Amino acid sequence: MLGSLTHPEIDQLIKDQSLGRIGYTSNGKTYIIPITYAFDGQYLYGHSREGKKIQIMRSNPFICFQIDAIQNLANWKSVIIQGEFEELIGKQARETMRFFIEQLQPQLLSSTSTPTHGLSHFHRNEHSALRSIIFRIKILEKTGRFERHK
Repeated sequence: MLGSLTHPEIDQLIKDQSLGRIGYTSNGKTYIIPITYAFDGQYLYGHSREGKKIQIMRSNPFICFQIDAIQNLANWKSVIIQGEFEELIGKQARETMRFFIEQLQPQLLSSTSTPTHGLSHFHRNEHSALRSIIFRIKILEKTGRFERHK
């Protein structure tokens, strides 16, 4: 059976997962990479070191985000989000980082899934992060599909 997820089912899938793939475009090329995220019911939150991904999203903030829960090829759920990248700074970034860490704390983490040096690595002037860029994805549209073997 193939079908569409309801809005509550979409939100539940987003909450249940913590790894998704972000897609962004630059100069006619599309990039898709996995990232860890946290979800508060309204926004997806993530982090990254300064680099190509952040530079591209700053110049073209419209992104696509995919989240899956796959048991096997006959039993899966998938959500696609159209959204807008928003970089966070200062107090808002620190509060988001606390939320992000709390959400991922129960899981086994790697050095790339958590921001470098956590909360202590922000400039005192609250305008930027030394190593980690904290961002959120404003959700503009979300859809979901599923397949269930009877």
